[in-house]
Amino acid sequence: MRRRLLRGPLLRDLPRPVVVLSVVAFWVAVGFGVVVPALPLFAHEFGASKAEVGAVLSAFAGVRFLSALGVGRWVDVVGERLVLAGGIAVVAVSSVLAGLAHSYLQLLVLRGIGGFGSAMFTVAGLALLLRAAGPEHRARAAGMFQGGFLLGGIAGPVLGGPLIAWSIRAPFFCYAGTLVIAGAVALVGLRDAAFAMPKRRPAEGSGDLRRPEQQVSDSRMRLAEALRRRPYQAALVSNAAISWAALGVRNSLVPLFVVGALHAGPLWVGLGLTVMAAVNGVVLLPGGRLADRRGRIGVLVLGCLIAAIAMALLATWHGLVGYLLAMVVFGIGSGLLDVAPAAIVGDIAGGRGGTVVAGYQMAGDLGSVTGPLVAGWIADAAGDRSAFWATSAVLAAAALVGATARETRRTPSGELAEIG
Repeated sequence: MRRRLLRGPLLRDLPRPVVVLSVVAFWVAVGFGVVVPALPLFAHEFGASKAEVGAVLSAFAGVRFLSALGVGRWVDVVGERLVLAGGIAVVAVSSVLAGLAHSYLQLLVLRGIGGFGSAMFTVAGLALLLRAAGPEHRARAAGMFQGGFLLGGIAGPVLGGPLIAWSIRAPFFCYAGTLVIAGAVALVGLRDAAFAMPKRRPAEGSGDLRRPEQQVSDSRMRLAEALRRRPYQAALVSNAAISWAALGVRNSLVPLFVVGALHAGPLWVGLGLTVMAAVNGVVLLPGGRLADRRGRIGVLVLGCLIAAIAMALLATWHGLVGYLLAMVVFGIGSGLLDVAPAAIVGDIAGGRGGTVVAGYQMAGDLGSVTGPLVAGWIADAAGDRSAFWATSAVLAAAALVGATARETRRTPSGELAEIG
């Protein structure tokens, strides 16, 4: 069936499944934003210590990281839509059961199960998005998908506060409800979507110049093969680096830095993070269009360098003006890194590559886990500004890896696009 396309200055030619998946991402993120503030309070009701509360929060991310590669293999075997639907169902059921939990252990186990479902959804959803979007608009598709998560993440806490005040268990049921909406949108919106799998084709961005009859017929890209390619390495490193910066610095150190070093109130923390999120959202689609028209690698390198500059501003510019400027700059850099690396992964994976997408997801999760730990350790040992400089160096190193990579953007005919 012919895919219906969107029209508009930045959304022109985006396939309908991209819109559907972006709406699904929004509702998933709304529910997640509702339940996250309730988790520490709910665990505390069971007499959990601070370390045990942290374990509840880490269980979700830890299981998601450990299961991503296996989920990627499932995607290659049974297809993206089945795994995506199953993941939404797993998280919804685990959320309802978590809301009914009567002990800390039950809550811990159920959050871990939810992390497994989240891995199913995120890997399958991104793989489906990158396959539905052609090479000429893959970066914009990634931007729209990330925009769905961003808007949902903003809306979720707004709903979560009143729910927590009413009942500490209510957010878990609300999360399940938003997941039901997400599942219904996917069921209806993707039911007529046809994604034809090529019988014989080289992976996009592979640089394989052989004739089709000389190429392997299996269209699925193996993770081991992708790992040997510098563009994929650049995508992994940049995803890990920006996740390190976002979780290790923006979410962990910046609030403490603003209150402790800049002697400002929590209002300034929220203002800076809100400004950063707004700029990030504004950059997504224009950044995606830039990557689609001018190439992924240049946008990746630019995003890493801009984010590195933001961290350097935090380290050198004293005062609230410097802090707010750094948040604006970081929003620009992170917006570019939300689109270019994902588009590179889609180019590399070609027709299908669940494990390739899973590897990319794992790199981001690894950065999210190590960033808070390493940046926090540096801050304790040498101060916040040293942690900012270290994070800037990590981002600059990611830019260097990207600068040595070959462009992967191809035209619809399969030829490498002219860049310049």
